[in-house]
Amino acid sequence: MWQALVDGMRIVIDSLYAFTAVIGVPSYALAIVLLTVVVKVALYPLSKKQMKSMKMMQQLAPKIKEIQDKYKNKDPQKMQQKIMELYKQHNVNPAAGCLPILIQMPILIALYRALLNYDFINHEHAYLFGIYLAEKDPTFILPVLAAVTTFLQSKLTTNTADQTQKTMLYTMPLFLGWIAATVPSGLALYWVSFNVVGTIQQYHINKQVLATEKGVAEN
Repeated sequence: MWQALVDGMRIVIDSLYAFTAVIGVPSYALAIVLLTVVVKVALYPLSKKQMKSMKMMQQLAPKIKEIQDKYKNKDPQKMQQKIMELYKQHNVNPAAGCLPILIQMPILIALYRALLNYDFINHEHAYLFGIYLAEKDPTFILPVLAAVTTFLQSKLTTNTADQTQKTMLYTMPLFLGWIAATVPSGLALYWVSFNVVGTIQQYHINKQVLATEKGVAEN
């Protein structure tokens, strides 16, 4: 079954490459970017819930801190109860981000396996910035972009008043950048594209959340 998923991923990439050839810009790099867009569109209903919850949790951070300061040392159980009531009041699901990540992991692993020793139909079109997509990026351009785009997307939802989240904001991009330097460049390109599309989506969702909060406050 797993091999069938990997083979299917290669078929999808070849099909998207064929599409780029039809429109006059044959490129496996563009095919991987298009694959990213297809995945993001397919996951958007789940991602939208995740992104809204993440932004709302950022907005609720001061109120959560008040509850923690009030009950943490006195009644931890009541503290958890109050926080959950706050989430329920604002229709926030702290676990909303898990499902999109769980769905995304098999796609990433299948793409990784698909790109290993990938026999491209046309090797001349399997390069980006002179980087062969089936090999690690010797220039580190894509790993750096992976780290930067991860940081930018995380910045939109991170509560910097929380020291743990603030630390993750800076350490996670470095960790993912390091991973991107150890995998085929095509996978790093997928991650960069995924972050860019995700950042655009998160920006617009943040505007919607802020507009909704403003409307509620005015009423």
